[in-house]
Parts: sequence; C-alpha cells; structure tokens
Amino acid sequence: MKDYSFITNSHPSFIENIYNEFLKNPESIDPDLKKFFEGFDFAINNNLQKSEASNQKSTLHSIDDEIQVYRLILGYRNKGHLLAQTNPIRVRKDRNAELNLSDFKLTETQLNQRFAISSIIGLHNATLQEILDKLKNAYCNTIGVEYKYIANQKIVDWIKDEVENKFNTPLNFNQRKRIVEKINQAVLFEKFLHTKYVGQKRFSLEGGETTIPALDTIIQTAGSLGVKEVIIGMAHRGRLNVLANTLGKTYQNIFNEFEGNSISDQTMGSGDVKYHLGYSSEIDLENGGKIHVKLMPNPSHLEAVNPVVLGYSRAKADILYESDFDKILPILIHGDSSIAGQGIIYETLQMSNLKGYYTGGTIHFVINNQLGFTTDFGDARSANYCTSLAAMVQAPVLHVNGDDVEAVMKCVEMATRYRQEFNKDIFIDMVCYRKYGHNEGDDPKYTQPLLYSLIEKHLNPREIYIQYLQNHGEPEFVELGKKMEKQFWEDLQERLDEVKQNPLPYTYQQPELVWKSMSPYIANEILTPVSTAISNENLDFIFKKLMEIPKDFNPINKIDKLILEKINLYEKEGKIDWATAELMAYSSILLDGKTVRMSGQDVQRGTFSHRHAILHDSDTNKDYNRVNNVTDSKNKFKIYNSLLSEYAVLGYEYGYAIADPNALVIWEAQFGDFANGAQTIFDQFIMAGEQKWQRQNGLVVLLPHGFEGQGPEHSSGRIERFLQLAAEDNCVISNITEAANLFHLLRRQVTWNFRKPLINFSPKAFLRHPNTFSKISDFTEQNFQPILDDSTITNYETITKVLLCSGKIYFDLHDKRLKENILDTAIIRLEQLYPLPVEILNLILKKYFNAKFYWVQEEPLNMGAAAYLIMNLKIIKFGIISRNAAASIATGFNKKHSQEQQQIINTSFKI
Repeated sequence: MKDYSFITNSHPSFIENIYNEFLKNPESIDPDLKKFFEGFDFAINNNLQKSEASNQKSTLHSIDDEIQVYRLILGYRNKGHLLAQTNPIRVRKDRNAELNLSDFKLTETQLNQRFAISSIIGLHNATLQEILDKLKNAYCNTIGVEYKYIANQKIVDWIKDEVENKFNTPLNFNQRKRIVEKINQAVLFEKFLHTKYVGQKRFSLEGGETTIPALDTIIQTAGSLGVKEVIIGMAHRGRLNVLANTLGKTYQNIFNEFEGNSISDQTMGSGDVKYHLGYSSEIDLENGGKIHVKLMPNPSHLEAVNPVVLGYSRAKADILYESDFDKILPILIHGDSSIAGQGIIYETLQMSNLKGYYTGGTIHFVINNQLGFTTDFGDARSANYCTSLAAMVQAPVLHVNGDDVEAVMKCVEMATRYRQEFNKDIFIDMVCYRKYGHNEGDDPKYTQPLLYSLIEKHLNPREIYIQYLQNHGEPEFVELGKKMEKQFWEDLQERLDEVKQNPLPYTYQQPELVWKSMSPYIANEILTPVSTAISNENLDFIFKKLMEIPKDFNPINKIDKLILEKINLYEKEGKIDWATAELMAYSSILLDGKTVRMSGQDVQRGTFSHRHAILHDSDTNKDYNRVNNVTDSKNKFKIYNSLLSEYAVLGYEYGYAIADPNALVIWEAQFGDFANGAQTIFDQFIMAGEQKWQRQNGLVVLLPHGFEGQGPEHSSGRIERFLQLAAEDNCVISNITEAANLFHLLRRQVTWNFRKPLINFSPKAFLRHPNTFSKISDFTEQNFQPILDDSTITNYETITKVLLCSGKIYFDLHDKRLKENILDTAIIRLEQLYPLPVEILNLILKKYFNAKFYWVQEEPLNMGAAAYLIMNLKIIKFGIISRNAAASIATGFNKKHSQEQQQIINTSFKI
C-alpha cells in the first residue's frame, strides 16, 4: 500500500511543484497523483464552466484543499470497512478508523463547498456532503470492502468500480423471487427439523440462513460464466441445509438419517454422522444448462477438509478439463473462529498461486457466527477480522451483513465474477449469528447471556427480507412468501411421512465410472499376489530413456558421474539401484496409460540427493524431467517441490487421489518424523476415510525412516502409530529393503482392482547400500515379496536362531553376520508389516524347526512394530531385542547412538 501521508504534510509550494511537473510531463509523477491531477484539471475546465453558466457560485478551492478531500476518498477506500454496518446483532467494536472530517483538516462548514476531485468517484464538481454520502454508501453501508493492500492496479480498479458504481444497482423481480424462494427453504427447513426432532444435534444454520441463497447465486453465476463443476468443502454447521437446499439431497434421506436408518444414495459414504456426509448432484442452471456440484465429506477437525477440496479440484481440472481452471470452482465455507484459529488456513492459502497446487482461485465464504463453541470473537483472535489472513495473498475481502440478503447476493455474485476474471482467491465474510448454542442441546446463555437476549428478539433473515420488500414497494412478495411457506411446509411433512421425493438426476463422470468399475474389496485381498513384472524389452527401453541427457543440456559434473555409475551397474553387473528402480516404476506406470503425481519438500532431487528426477542445466538452470523422456503420451510425471507444509500438502494429495483412481499419487516427507505435522489427515482421512465414507484412496506416503544418529527429529516415521491405526485392511504399511521390491510395491498400487493407502518407510543413508540393489531378473520375473527369506541359508537344520526384522537394521545385522562368519543365524525381513502375511511367514518359519525366534528393531521397546507383533503374531513365540523404552524417539548424540546400535546388533547374535 502506498504512503500518501507526504501529500498532506508537505508545504503547499511542494505540491504546486508536483502539479507543475504534471503539466510538463504527466508520466513523470506517481500514477495515483497523475490520475488526481487529471481529474482536477477536467473539473476545472468543464464542471466550473457549467457551474458558472448556471449562475451557481463555485467554491473550488486551492489544490491543497482538494488534496485533503483526495485523502478523505483514499481514507474511505482504505478503511471505510471499519465503519461498515455489517453486524446484525450488536454495535461494532471501535477499530479507530480515523475517518472524521477533522482527520483530514476539513470541517462541517465546508460540507456545501464543491470539489473538483469528486470526479475520481464518478461525481462532477460535487459538494463535500455529496462526496461523503457516496463514500459512506459505497464503503460503510451493510458491505465493507478490504482491497487496498492489493498490488495489481487492474484488480484494484476493478473492485473500486464494482463497489463505487455497481453495488447499488437494484435487483430485478426475478432475482428477488429467487432469493425469497431460497431463503424460504433455508429458514423453514431448520424450523421444521427443530420442531420434529427436538434436541437432536444438527448444527443448524439458524441465524446464517442467507448462506443458502448465497450458494445458489454463486452456483448460478458460475454456471453462466462457463464453470462446469463446483466443489464445496465446509464444516458441519449448516451442512444438512446445504445438502437439502443446494445439492438437492432428498428430504426423505435426511429424515431417515435422523431416524438412524440412512439410505446410501449418492453420498460419498455412510459410516459417519449425518452432518459429516458428502453428496454429488447436477443442478439446473437458469440459462438452461447443468452444473455438477459436489460437497466433500469431512471430519469434525475444523478446516481440515480445505486442502482435500483443493487437491480434488486440481485433479478434476487436470483429468476432465485439460487444466482449464475456469471450468472448476472450489468453494470453502468456513466458520469465523476456525478460519482465524487454524493454521491449516495459512498453509492452504500459501498454496494458492504455486505451480503444483494452483486451482484457479477459491471462493472463501465465512459464516461468521461471532462465536466459537462458547468463545466470543474478542477472545478468539488478535486480528481485526477473522479473515485478516487474506491480505497475505492479496485476496480481497467483502464483509457483509447477513441480514441484508440482497447485499450478500451482490457480494457473492461479484466474488464469482472476480474469481473467473482474475483466477484468484476472494473472501466473503458474512457476519451473522448462531441462534442456538454450539449444538441444539447446548444452552448458550451460560456464557453469552447478553448476546442471546438480543438474538432471542431478532427476526430471522427471511422475515427481515419480506419486510424490506414490502417497505420498498414490493408488497406482492408478502403473499408470495406466505404461499411458498405453506407449500414448502406441506412438502416437508409429506416427505417425513415417507412420500417419495425423486433425487436430482445425476450423470457419473469418467473418473467416477472408473471407481464404480472396481470390484468391491474382499477381505485379505491385499495378500493375494498380483503380476507387476515387466518385459525385458520394456525394462531396457525405460532404463536407457532415463539415462539419456539431451545434447544441448549441461548438467553439473556430479550428475554425469552419477548417470555413468548407474549405466555401469546395469550393463556390467546386471543390477539396478534404488533411485533408478523408483523412477522406472513411475515410468512403467506412465507407459501403462496411468498418471503419476508426486509432491513434498525437495522431492525433485530427493532430500538425500538420490532421486534426481529433475535435472538443472548448470549454465541456464533450465530443468529437465528424466521420467517424461520415457513417454510421448499426454500422461506426464508431475513432480513438485512443495511449500514447507505437511498438513495442507498431504491433505491436498489425498484429495487429488480421491478424484483419480488411475493416478499414482505420492507424498514424501522430508523426514518421516515430520509426518506428525499432518497427523490429522492421517487419522481422519487416510486411515479412516474408507470406513467412514466408503471412499477408497490409493495415496502413497513415503516416510524416510532409520536410526543413523541424526537425533530425535530425524530418525523415526513412528511406525507404531500407523500400525495402531491399521485395521480392517484399511491400508498397506511397508518397510522395503530392496530396489525391485519397491518397484513392484509401487506398481501394485495401481494394478489392483481396488485402492488402499500405502505407508512406506523409506531408507535414508541406505539408499545407496549395495545390498539394496536388485538383479534385472527381479524386475522381469518376480512380483512384490511381502517377506524376504534368508537366501544365504542352505541347511535349515543348522540354524538355531532366526532374527526377524524390517527395514534398515537388516543391513547392520547382515554385515555383522558376514564379517564374523556367523553360520547358525538366519535373518528374515518383513517387507510388509500390515496386513501381516501370516500364512507366508508360517511356511517360512516352519523350515527353521531347530531355531529360537527374535524380533529385532532399532526403535525403543515402546515404539516400532514390537507391540503390534506381540498382538498379531501368534504362530510363534519370540523375544524382542530393541532399545530400552524411551520418551524421546532417539538420542541426539552420535556417540551414544553408535553404542546403542552396536548393543542391539551384538545382543542379537549373543543372546
């Protein structure tokens, strides 16, 4: 925002000098001052002449007086929102707007004086009173606008024109009729539920019913502007009303859910409470077309659904609309306390203009109840507004009084046009109230007696709007409203009495048809082997393409050396290393006609400098995608270095994977430990989404894991947490030690005729260990191996001890055994920890009939897989070798780490 204070504080002669510079060369001065002087000259040369011709005494004053009025106009544009009448219930808190006349060295005696500067707000030689009236009407009425922090002058001018010249255009009869219909539905639906289901928790929209006509206006406007699909994410307040009156979910189904007899119609799932469910429908547009609308399911974790919606929207844009973001519109409906208090909002906003996460702009609609559970907004935030974070991404905010239905409609209509015009985020902060407590059984007067004494006497938005229409020359709406009320109430009663209501027609989209074509999951199907091998010809083709570097591309010397090492390993030893196997898996999936998307911090290179999927020219820094060299099809390897976020980015990728069953979608943590920053997404979506909402998801999560003396934040992906969340075949949890097994594991994800999330604990330093390399035949002749038996054992009778392990510790155990030529001990690796391949393991263990069994892990006893195996591995008795139970995952001292690690290895062979 530019500082205009120098204008007023400067001596008049200084201002005159600037004016003289303008006369000589208009382009040499500040653009805003140039515009001011142009308006000033226009008024002098035109309006003054007209005024004199009509014998009206002109009171044009010095340029200094004009600049004071110019400052006044700027002040209202900047801070008028602080005085706007946006609160329907109580007097606004004084935010020190400093918009009094005296703040601009003006007095009431000047109200009838005329000022040329009025031309910049569309007036002509207007009086100060006329200028004030227009400014207050534009910026301090029931709408307040924040936009002056925006740097893009085109956007600023667009909003300015909307607010100052277009907001006050009256709505026509049909627009008002539509509003009456939708506000009628919203209010009466809540009233009906409150009457028929007394005390039942439904998180009603009462007090914020204007949301329903607002959503209707957004959808209809979006459809008229070419949007084909709207994706909505919201919390539970008002959800039932949105399902019924926006998406057209049948009242019968909603009533059945109140009775506890939910019918699984087109919901995205039915294993959750009624106010968390999603829905899809096709809505008729007033222009004759249709628009696809989806409400995403969500948990109670506030705002967690936001990145999921955006990831889903991005996937739909990529799949169905060739990344034309004008065709798909994400809408996020927030609560005021949650948008102000939840860090996920910041993370999600920070994505909005990034290449890997861009969705063409989101409409954020805040149902501002002015309360959290029981907490007043004064205790819920330090910022002036719950939407203050919008300024970070220069998103405009339209604050609006929820009781002024027409003002809300104008705001959302403008917001939709803004989004389509500029493809950027925009916020509508609808200030309203919550008629009841946090839920219908909660008494809000315990903590807010004064506020709720006001709310009790307050008319609902429908009553206020009907009165407004009657008072403004539209008396026919009184009768129309009564007629609509009677008909709607009768309809609700009929549907409660089980008279059938036909759901809106729905046409499944291509990705949804793919989901529907998949077979219902059968218990233990994860454990059934599937073919993931590829031919020698394909393997050789993919490898050579990955190793090709364009002739005009100049990578750094280290890359040349790296590529040569991989080629020598392949051609001379017939082996493939870990990083190459991973890229080959992605390449082969692309050649199969599927999509691969990967994101995370530093994934293009890889945190541990192993992947090098994207190379950079040492001279120009131009990038080169090695995987995309493999295929000429439109399916490309989409790999993005993410913002420094776990929570939002993981939610985004989960949403992307929901939309496209034919995509291998991968999120990699920089270190597995950092996954704890995204625990909400794991708990509420990834691990429970199928059971709650009957929606499969094939998201892959790579968590670098392994104790290497790097301290308590760089050692463990917390295997124990994921194993605790694993049940009902809800996921796959693996800890892979061989390159070919990783290759088959990744290919298996999109080969199955179902989808399950995959949590893989990846190595770090051991990415380059020779024992992780695999023979070429392992890629062409094998499939995924959930357990790796000890291939060095030929005489099972001589084995007295079997060490069971998983992941990195195998290499330490193997090296110790090899170095000391220990011949009586076998080492078996569990590559897949969940679902535990008990039958395969049993067949292997039976061969070691003279042996004792031990589970060996690097993690402390209270962590890792130990407790999980004690609970689930009943076929054998086994001891446990590990670090002692600990509060912190690992020591931060390398010497102590080495001592602990050596003790585990020594104990494993001495016990």
